[in-house]
Amino acid sequence: MDKELESLSVCVGEALLERKLMLTCAESCTGGWVAEVVTATAGSSMWFERGFVTYSNAAKQELLGVKGDTLRQEGAVSEAVVREMAAGALRRSHAQAALAISGVAGPGGGSPGKPVGTVCFAWALQGGEAAAETRHFTGDRETVRRLSVIHALQGLLSCLEGKR
Repeated sequence: MDKELESLSVCVGEALLERKLMLTCAESCTGGWVAEVVTATAGSSMWFERGFVTYSNAAKQELLGVKGDTLRQEGAVSEAVVREMAAGALRRSHAQAALAISGVAGPGGGSPGKPVGTVCFAWALQGGEAAAETRHFTGDRETVRRLSVIHALQGLLSCLEGKR
């Protein structure tokens, strides 16, 4: 793992441990990359509870309880869906902090309203409302996915610090 991801994972772990929280993640376009990054960190079993890879809409509904109406009306790559993914990950785990990611990593699959590189994120703490945002990354599939992992972990840190 590269140094940037490693350092970010260590910081996330320290922040979660300090607050006595466990993390769960719900990933679509990153395909479990967040879970891979955090579990590569020694001691992560003290702060990482589980990950959900929900690439298909059916998986988002079955594993996380994302509403079919939300998927139909907003699309899988939407702030509404990632909010529901984060909330569902909290409901269906023993964690108190969640992050969720859904996007268009490319090279195909984009649309005029959601071009390649569009990625939606959500972060939630048990008992609170999920914060969400959409970002647009440039680069190939690998770059979009990597930047998504970085942004998700940085956003989690902000959430834990009360900045989201």
